[in-house]
Amino acid sequence: MYEYLKSLHLIFVITWFAGLFYIVRLFVYQIEAAEKPSPEKEILQKQYKIMTYRLWYIITWPSAILASIFAFSLLYLIPGFLGQDWMQVKLGFVFALYLYHLKCHQIFRQLQNDEVKYTTNFMRLWNEGATIILFAVVFLVILKNAVNWIYGVIGIFLFSIIIMLGFKMYKRIRERNKS
Repeated sequence: MYEYLKSLHLIFVITWFAGLFYIVRLFVYQIEAAEKPSPEKEILQKQYKIMTYRLWYIITWPSAILASIFAFSLLYLIPGFLGQDWMQVKLGFVFALYLYHLKCHQIFRQLQNDEVKYTTNFMRLWNEGATIILFAVVFLVILKNAVNWIYGVIGIFLFSIIIMLGFKMYKRIRERNKS
């Protein structure tokens, strides 16, 4: 039973992250569409609203809920995990993921109401938040106690810095290509 629950948990974690990665990309497109002239603006906005709605409510939210149900089931079967340091740290990252998800929901609702409060650059950077959480959780779950916590924290910060530098380089390339 454990292996089936673990497999289902992993499948829905993957689809949850896929939804989070793609929804923010769609946010970028929606923000760019808001800057287009009519009638292109209205056509694109209508299509992106449909796409984000379906992605959010048909894939992302159900995946988050199902991943959580299977996670709770696993913890019910093996409650000893809760006493392990790596699991407590993982649950901290999962809490951060839920906060990230809820913020995406807020942005989703704003864009569905044609409220553009963020730039495309912010959204591109925001998209890296899920990436950092994903890396942290995967390494934590796979390596468990084999990783020294100090090195792990330093590694996540270095990874974040590398992502930010890559983001800045990509932004410069995009600006040069516009010219």
